[in-house]
Amino acid sequence: MGRRGKKYREALAKVDRSKRYTFEEAVKLALNTAYANFDETIEVAVNLGVDPRHADQMVRGSVVLPHGTGKSVKVLVFAKGEKAKEAKEAGADYVGDEDLIKKIQEGWLEFDRVVATPDMMPQVGKLGKILGPRGLMPSTKTGTVTFDIVKAVKDIKAGKVDFKVDRAGVVHAPIGKVSFGEKKILENLAAFFEALLKAKPSAAKGQYIKGVAISTTMGPGIKVDPADVRNLIQKYSGD
Repeated sequence: MGRRGKKYREALAKVDRSKRYTFEEAVKLALNTAYANFDETIEVAVNLGVDPRHADQMVRGSVVLPHGTGKSVKVLVFAKGEKAKEAKEAGADYVGDEDLIKKIQEGWLEFDRVVATPDMMPQVGKLGKILGPRGLMPSTKTGTVTFDIVKAVKDIKAGKVDFKVDRAGVVHAPIGKVSFGEKKILENLAAFFEALLKAKPSAAKGQYIKGVAISTTMGPGIKVDPADVRNLIQKYSGD
């Protein structure tokens, strides 16, 4: 890796690498160390005490962040007839069936999320090798295979985030933009961790949340004390 730039090194110097901050401290620090000339995304990475090689320890879920992600999301819907009409009226960017499947097979990928009605899944399954590795394959577990197209599209447009543990046992998720400010970021984090706790598999033993780090798009990682998760939820959850 090449040598980091001056602004990154200055931001890193403000972070105590040996400390595990509270969420409030970490968010404040992340916002104060953001230096890019664009509105950086705040991201969270969570190291879980699971072994994703075992199916009964897979962690997967979704959450509609109360303040969204700050990103404009292009939604593609595979549907026919009345459901296709509903998708268009709900705000889907692209709606179709075999025509879109062919277009994607030819290399078109100008969309961020995919929703499909259950009757379309046999055909959509042909795209598994294309959509799967990109995390775009519709799934009943994340509510993206459904006949309730209107809710699915509106949730995504409102800031729905899907999460899935990777092979290393880590979950990554965008939590908002630097421009949101502390309170909105903390409320989004609380909603995310509520969903993550609910997604805990019964087969997972021992400490579930082992490590947490927050960062901006260009900034250094800031370690957070996992023990502060309950406090975060209690203080900033909308429930």
